[in-house]
Amino acid sequence: MEKAQQPDGVPVWSHNGIVCVENTLKNAVRLTFPKGAQMKDPKKLFNTRLDSNTVRAIDFHEGDTLDEAGLKALILEAVKQNTSKVRER
Repeated sequence: MEKAQQPDGVPVWSHNGIVCVENTLKNAVRLTFPKGAQMKDPKKLFNTRLDSNTVRAIDFHEGDTLDEAGLKALILEAVKQNTSKVRER
């Protein structure tokens, strides 16, 4: 995916639609989930874009501890969001 600020594009992970998009910010790396507002987040990993009606995101800062199991669960939830729409057609 190409953006004006990043003409070479940004990493996008997809499975029957976009799962998440990575952006490099000045002080963080952000993973944005386009359907994040519809997703379960039991580990409370989403820490930005919380006021959006659609997306949610996680900003990772240098020195942060990564909850690998929680992140994996969010990614699987995003895939579930995408594949549930495919099954309904």
